[in-house]
Amino acid sequence: MLTSVKNDKVKNWKKLHNRKERVNTGTFLIEGFHLIEEAIQSNWDVQELIIQEGVTAPVWDVDYPIVTVTENVFNHITQTKTPQGIAAVIKGKEFPIITGEKYLLLDAIQDPGNLGTIIRTADAAGFDAVILGEGTVDVYNDKVIRATQGSIFHIPIVQANLLDRVTVLQQEGFSVWASALANAKDFHTLEKQEKVALILGNEGAGIRKELLEAADELVKIPIYGKAESLNVSIAAGILMYHIKG
Repeated sequence: MLTSVKNDKVKNWKKLHNRKERVNTGTFLIEGFHLIEEAIQSNWDVQELIIQEGVTAPVWDVDYPIVTVTENVFNHITQTKTPQGIAAVIKGKEFPIITGEKYLLLDAIQDPGNLGTIIRTADAAGFDAVILGEGTVDVYNDKVIRATQGSIFHIPIVQANLLDRVTVLQQEGFSVWASALANAKDFHTLEKQEKVALILGNEGAGIRKELLEAADELVKIPIYGKAESLNVSIAAGILMYHIKG
């Protein structure tokens, strides 16, 4: 049992809350029974389980290295207000090839809660992949992971240059839709197509000009009240379900 927060292994777990360390090690930390079960069921590489003394872990089909720690140590590495006493180190997954007909492209989404909710909604709406552009918050950020409610393990998520990816998608027969407020068509008026890539942009600045210019269609969601705009995660849900429906 590990009892000291100064233990090297404990220090390394703590460092995984930092994006640079996650990139360097190719691993990330998750907490809670539900997320760990989703990772296991989705065949992600669980490198080790961290269990607080007195906490009973479920019996899974596969054996994993287990490290038992004191409550003090677990509280040191946790970022949740009411920790469940179980965490895991997971190896990040690469998706060199993605296939499908419905993709979501995200340009500089910065709020972790928004990104996690969007990923969860893309999973629910049956989209085939989420493509993250430059400036988007790290998908393995703790708040992002929690907001996905496990969907991070269900849908391919890749990093890419969005302008380059748009060009490739158009060559592959995709219609690229970009969410915008100005010079855009009401999404209800657009003819549904088999292969669609939807771009959503930064919470404050929206989608970069060069991406808007590269899109085949600019789409908007009508505002019937006095709000200036919709939260990006809400807009994502409306548009994805329209595209998929």
